[in-house]
Amino acid sequence: MSGGRPGPKPRLVAASAALAAVLFIALFRFRRLGPLDFWAWLAMNIALVVALSFAVDKGYGRRLKKDIGTGFLRKAGIGIVSAIALYAVFAAGRAAALRLFPFAAAGIGNVYSLRSGVPLLLIVLLIVLLIGPGEEIFWRGFFQENTGAEPGRTAGFILASLLYTSVHLASGNVMLILAAALCGLFWGWLYLRFRSPLLNIVSHTVWDLLVFVLFPF
Repeated sequence: MSGGRPGPKPRLVAASAALAAVLFIALFRFRRLGPLDFWAWLAMNIALVVALSFAVDKGYGRRLKKDIGTGFLRKAGIGIVSAIALYAVFAAGRAAALRLFPFAAAGIGNVYSLRSGVPLLLIVLLIVLLIGPGEEIFWRGFFQENTGAEPGRTAGFILASLLYTSVHLASGNVMLILAAALCGLFWGWLYLRFRSPLLNIVSHTVWDLLVFVLFPF
């Protein structure tokens, strides 16, 4: 992901972020949209912001293709290891939170209640095909990249981490907000360090599978 390229207009990036904020704030506040449950609504939101990312940043598809075609196995390996490391941090954090905060168990249970009544296979397919890839395509590969172009890449890291955390505030769930803050900082740093959407996609997708499917807390 080389610097020095002509990027999309800042006002279009800002408008895209504002729209994403509205979509995800509504999702975390209401959790259902008519016949759509949380997972279907989440998938719809992600599909919209991903499409917007490629429409606003005309060169994004080309950069993503180059990223996938360069050092695929190395990036995938780092992504998997980083996801496992993040899961371990969450496991330790959960144990500490349950001891320290009386609201922790209810907050964690509230997150997992979102799986109720939803076929596990559907959740797996959504995570692998849309949710994990789509969140990183938008939040890091599009928003962080285009608000932190050279020479000030840390600005994008800060903005993306803040916005990613902020949209979760509407949930009112302290544990979810803390989790989003940690994930936002971790994946933001990962993108800042490697500048690879592919690496971030693998990390996010594997972590989601660990947390929601394979070894839930």
